[in-house]
Amino acid sequence: MGAGQSRQGSTDVTHRGFDQSNAWQARLHHAVPGGAHTYARGADQYPLGMAPVLTHGSGARVWDVDGNSYVEYGMGLRAITLGHAYGPVVDAVRETLSRGVSFSRPTVNEAEAAEDFLRTVPTAEMVKFAKNGSDVTTAAIRLARAVTGRTMVAACRQPFFSTDDWFIGTTEMNAGIPKAATDGVVRFNYNDLASLTALFDQYPGEIACVILEAASAAAEPDPGFLESTRGLCTERGALLIFDEIITGFRWSRAGAQAVYAVTPDLSCWGKAMGNGFAIAALAGKRDYMERGGLRTDDPRTFLLSTTNGPETVGLAAFRAVVRSYHDDAPVRVMDAAGRNLAAGIAEVTAELGVGEHIRTIGRPSCLTFTSLGPDGQPSQAYRALLLQELLCRGVLGQSFVISAAHSPTDIELTVAALRGAAEVYRRALEAGSTDGFLLGPPVAPALRALAAPRRLP
Repeated sequence: MGAGQSRQGSTDVTHRGFDQSNAWQARLHHAVPGGAHTYARGADQYPLGMAPVLTHGSGARVWDVDGNSYVEYGMGLRAITLGHAYGPVVDAVRETLSRGVSFSRPTVNEAEAAEDFLRTVPTAEMVKFAKNGSDVTTAAIRLARAVTGRTMVAACRQPFFSTDDWFIGTTEMNAGIPKAATDGVVRFNYNDLASLTALFDQYPGEIACVILEAASAAAEPDPGFLESTRGLCTERGALLIFDEIITGFRWSRAGAQAVYAVTPDLSCWGKAMGNGFAIAALAGKRDYMERGGLRTDDPRTFLLSTTNGPETVGLAAFRAVVRSYHDDAPVRVMDAAGRNLAAGIAEVTAELGVGEHIRTIGRPSCLTFTSLGPDGQPSQAYRALLLQELLCRGVLGQSFVISAAHSPTDIELTVAALRGAAEVYRRALEAGSTDGFLLGPPVAPALRALAAPRRLP
């Protein structure tokens, strides 16, 4: 089947092809470097000629310019937990718009939103809002250096922390970043206290902070790991920073720190706290956060100062999210739906004999999937094949990250689509290659040194 043809599958989904999406993607490539404003949204993350350009979404469904409808996973790069165009959030934003968006002085909204946050995350004592996760993680690093008088950062080997030089300089996509920007950044392994302890031993009195996600899409903390990390930071005089940008409002409304009962010194928030609207936050202990304010005798830290950080739309969206999370009901819904999805996929893949190659992993509210080749190793080619076959059957997603809007019908359609995709996947495994099954080249990692030759639609 060609990328522009239709397929009638067991899910009763007729796909209209990608002709209009490809035309719009060409326009995007002409006007926007990479054809998208976020690398994870790039066309290189999808099978060749099969990167839908979307027009709108509602609940767990999205539509592309060709008129195709998809059950979406990933949900705005994990930013959507309540569903697209969630009524209470949209209504709150609409009401706020009629009252102005940005002013020269703080608004009542800022105080009320901050108080809402501190009630929601009781381990935090102060909070400051911004617009994206990169700004707040970098602010946390800066503050930790100011508090401790040290410069080194111990960063966990996890996928992403910031677009700023201190982190991106440690990745393969480091062109334009001076080596000095990362000289003070050292790495340790998740769930490996010994690797972190070794850094403290190697650089005694030099490490300002430890930054990590308390849990990730792929791994839960081993018993005692977070508690021991907390103790090690306290013992060695370093601040502990939790990146809650994904885990906040997915693990619980109070973040992973509430689930695992470990309190960091500083924490960074974003994504789901606005259900897709732009808002982020740095939160932490008062003694540290006051360094960025006016009530300190210490040298002031330039913590965060953004024109749009306190604009009223993001604050209104956040406050509406908090109201929807008053008893963590959305998390329970996501957990239940995620478990049902994982169980359905496990049943289908076991039946088809590919259960060791296609598996869901991670917390039910934040599932990802494996795509292993015949050798049992992760394969970008087989990942592309799986994405290709799911797309043709009405499922869009680089993961199975779910929302509270995913209905039993959505789950049923997804499992049916996965069955059809897994049948093709099995034949490719039996053939020992995706040749003849995959319509284009493999997908590629988003953060890589070279664009690499790739035919664009």
